[in-house]
Amino acid sequence: MIIAYTPAFLTGVGSFVLLPVGDFRFDLLRSAITAHFFKRMFEVLFVHKFSGWTDTEAAITISLSYFINSVMMIYSHYLIQGFPEPERDLKYFGVLLFLVGISGNFYHHYLLSQLRTKGDKNYKIPQVEDFRFNLFRSTITIHFFKRIFEVLFVHKYSAWMDIEAAIALPLSYLICSTIMTYSHYLIQGFPEPQTDLKYFGALLFLVGISGNFYHHYLLSKLRIKGDKNYKIPQGGLFSLVICPHYLFEIMGFFGMSCISQTLYPFCFALGSAFYLMGRSYATRKWYQSKFEDFPTHVKALIPYIF
Repeated sequence: MIIAYTPAFLTGVGSFVLLPVGDFRFDLLRSAITAHFFKRMFEVLFVHKFSGWTDTEAAITISLSYFINSVMMIYSHYLIQGFPEPERDLKYFGVLLFLVGISGNFYHHYLLSQLRTKGDKNYKIPQVEDFRFNLFRSTITIHFFKRIFEVLFVHKYSAWMDIEAAIALPLSYLICSTIMTYSHYLIQGFPEPQTDLKYFGALLFLVGISGNFYHHYLLSKLRIKGDKNYKIPQGGLFSLVICPHYLFEIMGFFGMSCISQTLYPFCFALGSAFYLMGRSYATRKWYQSKFEDFPTHVKALIPYIF
C-alpha cells in the first residue's frame, strides 16, 4: 500500500518547493495534505499488519486517485490566492477538526494493529485497551512530529545551533519522553483518578499545539530567504505578548499532563513552564534593547500580566 500514498505525499512536499510563496490558508491546506499522507505511509511501514497483498489494479487506481485529488486541491487553491477571504473564516476550526481527525484515526489504526501478531491472519473483534496511555503517548508522538515538520518546512533560521546545545536538547527530549511513557506504562491497571481530566487535557493539547504552530508560522513570514534581520512580530497574540508560541507550548505540555494525571508529566510541564517564562522575559528585554519603538503594553508571555 505504500505505492498508494507516496505520490500524494510527494505532491504535498513538492508544492512547498515549486510554489514556495503562499498565503496562510494555502500553507495550512498543503501542510494538512502532506501530514495526512505522511501518516498513511508511516502506518503502512510501522503500524498496519496486513493479511494479504493489495491487487495491482486496486493499488494503481487508489494511488492515481489520491495523486490527482491532491494536485487538484493544491493547484486550485494556489490559483485563488489573493481573492477576498470568506465571510465566515473556518480555517482555525478546520485545523482543530483535522488534528482531532488525524489523531483519532491513527489511534484506532494502532488498536487494530494490536489485534494481530506477526504471521497471524485471523480476524478478531477490536477491544479497547488503556485509552489514557494510548492517548498520552499519541500526544508525545504528535508533538515531536510537529516539531520535525516545522524544522523542515516552516522555520527560517538566522544561524546554526551550537553543537553542545544540539546534543543536549535531543538527549533531554529523549530521556523525558522515555521516562514519561514508560512510567505511565507501569501504572496501567491502577485505579482511575477520581476526577478524570484526560478529555480536558486532549482539548488543551490540541489548542496548544495549534496555537504554537500558527505563531511559528507567523514568525517564519517575518524573514524572506537569505534575510537575517530581526523584526517585531505581528499578528495573532503578538499584539499582546512577545512569545505567544511559548504560551501555547506550555498549554500543550499541561494538556499532556492532564491526560496522564501522573507526577512526572506534571513536573515536566511545570519545569518547561518556568524555563519558557525565563526565555520569554529575556526575549522581551532583548526586543526592548533593539527596537526603540517596541510597544510597552506587549508583555513577555501572559497577556496583561507577565
